[in-house]
Amino acid sequence: MILKKKILVVIDDETSLLKVLLIRLNHSGYDAFGAVGGQEGLDLARQKMPDLILLDKVMPKMNGYEVAGIMKKDEKLKSISIILMSAEVENLEERARECGADGYLSKPFETEALLTMIKKHLATQAK
Repeated sequence: MILKKKILVVIDDETSLLKVLLIRLNHSGYDAFGAVGGQEGLDLARQKMPDLILLDKVMPKMNGYEVAGIMKKDEKLKSISIILMSAEVENLEERARECGADGYLSKPFETEALLTMIKKHLATQAK
């Protein structure tokens, strides 16, 4: 039996986007689950140990940069690939690199672009 790759989606208050992403990812063969906000994302990542995390940059209380920074300093979580998502594209690549994210996507994005990036990062991780 092949285990499905687990993907954690951490988003702010855009629950409709979260639902759509989870549906698309699950239909694409992943075990996708979601968290609303940075702290919930950290807690869920520690509980479920996903293979990859899609992380929204703009969130109240703790933004995506802060969450990624905490994860990359955590011995249990630091090897998990993080893809940062944001509608604010200015300096996104640079800021993603600075906080330890493995990739970034500017919103809005096409499902195919998302799936391609996920496959790329999961393949790199498997090596």
